[in-house]
Amino acid sequence: MVKINIFVENTYEEFNIDEVKVFNNSVKITDYLITCKEVYEKSCLKKYKYTAICFDIVLANNGKIRRINKEYRQKDTPTDVITFAMFADSSEDERFILEGEINLGEIIISLDKIEEQAKENNVKFEDELYYIISHGVLHLMGFDHLTEQDYNFMVDYQNKAKAIL
Repeated sequence: MVKINIFVENTYEEFNIDEVKVFNNSVKITDYLITCKEVYEKSCLKKYKYTAICFDIVLANNGKIRRINKEYRQKDTPTDVITFAMFADSSEDERFILEGEINLGEIIISLDKIEEQAKENNVKFEDELYYIISHGVLHLMGFDHLTEQDYNFMVDYQNKAKAIL
């Protein structure tokens, strides 16, 4: 069994959210995704021996994620999620495991965008949040959606992961 260490930080003080619940559900989502054979076999984790994985989830507002999006992606607009996939985006010879733990990176989520998209998609805020967290975890595991096939794969597993909650 792999230990999952997630640090959840709400930097959006005006937005009241249960960080413990976000943590618990993010652990469930991550455990589900790393134990799905089809996901694991295609992930950046496949070739490695480890006992734990860790990553951060930062909950932010549109202003903060817009600044990050502009600085790192040259897009001057807020977005729902930005991931920094440290392990997956490193070359294989640069990847390291410290005391059995892989640091996958960081997921930054705009709670403003999640609220907006939940209304647009006619779903509950929490459903949209966990759908996007699943998306971020998949990115941290090395997945992207550059092709329609890759996009469909990610969406399928985002929906499956959200459904376990």
